[in-house]
Amino acid sequence: MTAREKTVRANGVDIFVRERGAGRPLLLINGIGGNADMWGPLEERLAGNATTVVFDTPGAGRSSTPRRPLSISDFASSAGSLLDELGHSEVDVLGFSFGGLVAQELAHRQPERVRRLALVATACGWGSKPGTMASLALITMPVRYHSRTVYERTNRLLSPADAGLVDRLPHLTEARLRYPPPLLGYGFQMMAGMFWSSLTWLHTVQVPTLVLAGSLDHLIPPANGVQLSRLLPKARLHILEEEGHLFVLDPASPSHPLLQDFFGAEKLGASRAWSTGRLVDDDAEVEDALRDSIGSKPHGALSDVYRRYVLSSQRRGRDADF
Repeated sequence: MTAREKTVRANGVDIFVRERGAGRPLLLINGIGGNADMWGPLEERLAGNATTVVFDTPGAGRSSTPRRPLSISDFASSAGSLLDELGHSEVDVLGFSFGGLVAQELAHRQPERVRRLALVATACGWGSKPGTMASLALITMPVRYHSRTVYERTNRLLSPADAGLVDRLPHLTEARLRYPPPLLGYGFQMMAGMFWSSLTWLHTVQVPTLVLAGSLDHLIPPANGVQLSRLLPKARLHILEEEGHLFVLDPASPSHPLLQDFFGAEKLGASRAWSTGRLVDDDAEVEDALRDSIGSKPHGALSDVYRRYVLSSQRRGRDADF
């Protein structure tokens, strides 16, 4: 399937972008430091019934690094400007990990252009449950994109389920090493994620959203998928057993047919991924999941305080309106 690659100027940054296939446009937003080539088999699969749009986030891969730090809102604005330059007024969106933050922000700020949304191995930022200390420490190290040895020896810290990907998916390793993120660009993405939260407004996002989480994800514990599914008014959840953080990049993952079905169904009700997904409609289920999660300290404690403050403020506001 022929790929169409070019560099587009959007919001003052040169962004590398590739389109593949034909049909409704589907924007894929990658994790921190990731580049477009890492999508690999998933991009090819989804391009079977969509026009996939993959790009290197500003500060990563073949895109230029901005002159100043960007917020998640800025990253979402850049994605929207990229779609404008490509002539796509309405799209489906898949956001993975860091890309899930950008996808949430895009659906919040430009809801008219997002038809369906998939949030994969991601969270709401502050107010969510952080991962293990080892996984959080690893994510601060851009050297894992520059050194094959570091990547091979540390992948298990994201999840024991991810350890085998190094041997099984050589194309993923090569894609990572071929276009590593510059240190400054990686730092800008880290800073953006550290100070962001969707907790105060996620309940206003009306886009139908499929939430996918790995049961063995040590970086973004699956409790965060439960929380997202409760916060979003129109969401369905799949927790994939024995899957780690990087499952969406694995062609053997059950996430691939789920995503293909969700985005490919002409009507939402015809999607089995949607109809078989779990509806989370009980606050107690969220509280139980977060309490039993593996969140690190003290970040986890601070995030819990923030979450309780925001939710109590929202309740007071609803009571006052009533």
